[in-house]
Amino acid sequence: MDRQVEQILDRLKELGNPEHAKSLAYFGIEARYVLGIRLPELRKLAKEMGKQHALALNLWEEPWHEAKLLATLLADPKELSLKQADAWVHQLYSWDVCDQLCAQLFRQTSYAWQLPERWTPSEEEYVRRAGLVMVAQLAIHYKQAPDKELAAFLPLLKNHAGDTRNFVKKAVSWALREIGKRRPKLYAACLQLCEELLQTDSKSAHWIARDALRELKKESTLLRLEKLKRPD
Repeated sequence: MDRQVEQILDRLKELGNPEHAKSLAYFGIEARYVLGIRLPELRKLAKEMGKQHALALNLWEEPWHEAKLLATLLADPKELSLKQADAWVHQLYSWDVCDQLCAQLFRQTSYAWQLPERWTPSEEEYVRRAGLVMVAQLAIHYKQAPDKELAAFLPLLKNHAGDTRNFVKKAVSWALREIGKRRPKLYAACLQLCEELLQTDSKSAHWIARDALRELKKESTLLRLEKLKRPD
């Protein structure tokens, strides 16, 4: 084992909280090697260390859950190849590592907009979730992207709304809500998609539609959209 990796693992083990590690099972995180370190602590450690791509690659290969989370914070999106991104996403085993990869790393890559269409066809739950979470992340962070770029993902969301797996259907709803509440010109299309989902025979699609509509029809969402319509 690389000496630097060994030192970091020793530090992670010192920060570990066995009680918190046990509680993670409640959130669907069943990694065998969990230390129980909260994400703010890992972010603080990553800030101290700065971007270290080679180190991130080595940490990812370690079995510890927190080592993988730390790797998502240390990896450099400019250096992460598409081949490496594919390799990592096919090794996912939990929603939190999946979401951290998308939020902290994948969304900043030069190929970020390719990933939803690339990964959602997979039958692997977390690979499909990663593709759907990328839609949410693109909606959140690419504020200047043309509406048509996000609108192109709506058929993809509809296509996977029938997936009954918990972490997939939640990701569909998340992506749909982020587009709808951030793009005034796409709001009606998102409502229409919800209505179409309610007309299907899929319980999963019904859940997604109802979950999305709850947020999309909130007064705070409508006020947000009105504010976005106003010229600067």
